[in-house]
Amino acid sequence: MGFIDLMKDRARADRKKIVLPETEDARIYAAAAQIQKEDFADVILIGNEETIKKNAGDLDISKAVIVDPAACEKTAAYIDKLVELRSKKGMTKEQATEILLNNYTYFGVMMVKMGDADGLVSGACHSTADTLRPCLQILKTAPGTKLVSSFFIMCVPDCEYGLNGTFVFSDCGLNQNPNSEELAAIAKSSAESFRTLTGEEPIVAMLSYSTMGSAKHDDVTKVQEAVKIAKEQYPELALDGEMQLDAAIVEKVGQSKAPGSKVAGHANTLIFPNLDAGNIGYKLVQRLAKAEAYGPVTQGIAAPVNDLSRGCSAEDIVGVAAITAVQCQK
Repeated sequence: MGFIDLMKDRARADRKKIVLPETEDARIYAAAAQIQKEDFADVILIGNEETIKKNAGDLDISKAVIVDPAACEKTAAYIDKLVELRSKKGMTKEQATEILLNNYTYFGVMMVKMGDADGLVSGACHSTADTLRPCLQILKTAPGTKLVSSFFIMCVPDCEYGLNGTFVFSDCGLNQNPNSEELAAIAKSSAESFRTLTGEEPIVAMLSYSTMGSAKHDDVTKVQEAVKIAKEQYPELALDGEMQLDAAIVEKVGQSKAPGSKVAGHANTLIFPNLDAGNIGYKLVQRLAKAEAYGPVTQGIAAPVNDLSRGCSAEDIVGVAAITAVQCQK
């Protein structure tokens, strides 16, 4: 059974309400119909009911809950809450009304905030910034979280590395050039995400073009310092570095380049030194190894809200919805 099939099974065991706010996009209707068919979550679509049913065409979305901000009895309470949350930023009732009636992602996030939905998936036709801004303004960060970051679940077919070809790649979608403390925080969050989603123990490699001091550069030093911080702050983690990708996942190479490391050759959670490396890395694996790539999945927000690549397919949306539902169970 594949990773996403496992996520769907787990989602069915404890059903959650997932908001898909981007009802201007045809892929959302295809995804909603598929989620309904596979019956692993309750879908909420936001917008005018007549328009949504027209746009869905022949797709069966009959079990989806349609919420129209202009007619919803809870909209007034959402407006009041948004004013309360953003009062220090000068938010007025008129501004809150304008936002919630016209920006469906904000409305969906407010549904999550008020307990009327469990999680949200957006980004099919919006930027990461447009997806995450309302989350950070309304939901804020989870208790004890130092940094909001993102990861991809990578499922590589016929692969002996990682967890039978399953990896967490982080951060591939949000933090441009994290410093050492931020890299350590990303490693901690990513390890927790790997454990939550797979049920297995994370083995974390802090990646670089250098392995255990084989090169000297400020970029290498940054990762070395991140490893030091992570080991001091999170001693329970199986974490090591800095190391090159082959040393991290290939046992023979790991034994040669990093003898004595319990992580080298066995890593399933890969922490990239910056967004350039992470974004390029996941797309190379996705396209050349024909891997399934699910994300960017966010971590560190107070409730599960996940971003999509604007190049996503309806099947990708279904997969991220299943992941989001499992995150909601936590």
